[in-house]
Amino acid sequence: MDWDIKPSDVRGVLSRTGTAAEGFQKASKALETTLPNAAKHAGTLSFSGGEGSGMGPIAAALAALMASHNVRLTFIGARTNASIKGAMDATTAYVNGNLEQAANAQREALKTPQVVFLEAIKK
Repeated sequence: MDWDIKPSDVRGVLSRTGTAAEGFQKASKALETTLPNAAKHAGTLSFSGGEGSGMGPIAAALAALMASHNVRLTFIGARTNASIKGAMDATTAYVNGNLEQAANAQREALKTPQVVFLEAIKK
């Protein structure tokens, strides 16, 4: 296997990827605040003309949306971090002249990350 890696180019790509990932993380954090707040203000159903109690259909839909996206967003973040770390480790090993270690680092980066969820929705 022939390798032709320019570490400075890899560093540039990883830097841009990290910057893009930070923007994605900020958007995810904004959803964690915005969706529960929107659900809180969505109102409830009341057949007597007064304010209802419990969770209305809009709030329930927003809660389900957040629960669904929370799993995806957490996985994307974990995958991005693993990919960046794997590329850095592989490039470092390449620079150090250890091609076997570089191949192992790349293999590790391709593994599916294990994500633990403490709570699906923050209230």
